Amino acid sequence: MSITRIETGQRMSRIVKHNGTAYLCGQTSQAATVAEQTREILAKIEDLLEKAGSDKTRILRCEIWLADMADFDEMNAVWDAWVPEGHAPARACGESKLAREVLKVEMLVTAACDA
Repeated sequence: MSITRIETGQRMSRIVKHNGTAYLCGQTSQAATVAEQTREILAKIEDLLEKAGSDKTRILRCEIWLADMADFDEMNAVWDAWVPEGHAPARACGESKLAREVLKVEMLVTAACDA
């Protein structure tokens, strides 16, 4: 079984593929609002999924970290409009101090992909 790393740097790979599964690195945005950050993050996720040979209908799991759980509804409004009906992944959402103060949302995705 091989491991494929895509867009690899010293610290991390943006995508790691193994055994028909794509693991995406955490995606963030520095946009002004939680809704804008969420939209930008989801667009980045779509781009990475395409590079991995997958798409948003094949997401298996998503971990979402919010800097403040008070932003849960704002993030979910964008998320709910983005996820195709019948394709909601397993998901967790929690509050965490993120790497930089400007970050309000971070998402980590695991998806089925072409081998």
